[in-house]
Amino acid sequence: MSDSPMILVVDDHRDIRDLVGRYLQDHGMRVQVADGGDAMKRKLRDHTVDLVVLDIMMPGDDGLTLCRYLREHTELPVILLTAMSEETDRIIGLEMGADDYLTKPFNPRELLARIKAVLRRTAALPPQRSAMVGQRLVFEGWTLDVDRHQLIDQEGVEVSLSTAEYKLLLAFLEHAGRVLSRDQLMDLIQGREADAFDRSIDNHVSRLRRKIDPDARHPKLIKTIWGGGYQWIASVGGESE
Repeated sequence: MSDSPMILVVDDHRDIRDLVGRYLQDHGMRVQVADGGDAMKRKLRDHTVDLVVLDIMMPGDDGLTLCRYLREHTELPVILLTAMSEETDRIIGLEMGADDYLTKPFNPRELLARIKAVLRRTAALPPQRSAMVGQRLVFEGWTLDVDRHQLIDQEGVEVSLSTAEYKLLLAFLEHAGRVLSRDQLMDLIQGREADAFDRSIDNHVSRLRRKIDPDARHPKLIKTIWGGGYQWIASVGGESE
């Protein structure tokens, strides 16, 4: 049983917490529950959690605020629970990096299936180097400040990056030397955001290349692996602030 995943269910409605908790336990998962942000943070300190099921509509810190907190402080997969009318919040949550969502009212069987799918997908991702809070990553004279989301060139000048370009660069640096498929890059960058991102991953790579690797025909940083995806081929160092 200790090898089964630990799911943290965060919802201010006790009946939903109890229903979901019992169902997941009956199907071989370990469960912790929390009624809001403070309780969620205590559970994260006290337990090794594998995935968070997070309700959007809660008093105090709502689910979007807590999703942002989870993305800033952890790599945990997040599944959002949303009301039928919360389409905008659902989109914002996915843009923040939530891995999936489920609309209330929902069938617990569908939630279980989504949890298993997200856990399978995240388990298949290559391991990250380590948590890099307070670090700068250095490559070919460039410096990426992880805390400030700033890219500095060889002359000490900041180069503007879009959110997608920053996440893409960080994914490459964290997995330097590994061949990353387009699907893996999607998960590392956007979770399960919009289908449109699937078709534009190559465009994001091209735009990033133009900023940091000007000779695309003879790349020094990002190599195209035909039929495989992309590979970061330059050495990467780190320094603490």
